[in-house]
Amino acid sequence: MIRVLVTNIKGGCGKTTLATNLAGAFARGGLRTALADVDRQHSSLDWLGLRSPDAPEIKGFDWRKGVVEPGDGIARLVIDAPANLRMKEVEPLIREADVIVVPVLPSLFDETSTRRFLSKLDELKPIRKGRKGVLIVANRIRARTKAGQRLESFLESLDATPVTRLADRALYGEVAVQGLSIFDLKGHHADEIHNEWRPLLRAVEDEALR
Repeated sequence: MIRVLVTNIKGGCGKTTLATNLAGAFARGGLRTALADVDRQHSSLDWLGLRSPDAPEIKGFDWRKGVVEPGDGIARLVIDAPANLRMKEVEPLIREADVIVVPVLPSLFDETSTRRFLSKLDELKPIRKGRKGVLIVANRIRARTKAGQRLESFLESLDATPVTRLADRALYGEVAVQGLSIFDLKGHHADEIHNEWRPLLRAVEDEALR
């Protein structure tokens, strides 16, 4: 089983959108997939509750009171972490994960908290020694904007090249209210969005299996 933790101490950076769509991608790819929700708002579990029985199955687990093992047969587990955690609360989740995915928004306030968070991550032994990979996702990007350019400069200053850049699209919210991911959609427009995700999906596999 490959366990993917989606986390950032800053709220509103798109963790749940990233987690649910990662789970949707794995499930649509034919992998038995589970989604663990650690957030007290249980947004990921609410999303699963809306999911059609015709869509590929994703098993849900409530981790708000502790880790629940998904059992045999699960190939991919996505862990949706809450915001505003202290590092001592993040560390147990990192121990559970093979790969850590960190979404970052083009925002001054996100930059400040992300700088602190990535610095703290680098201090953790499993990451410092290279046993667990950290994948940065530049999220909700609007092309040719000053905010997007600022984010690129910020990440370059940290020597943190994003594994992919996901455009800011209303479609994510539109499919979420149906319990769907963008990988449950077909057509030319969907293919364009899927292409934005492919570098992240490849990087998750590469990091977990190295």
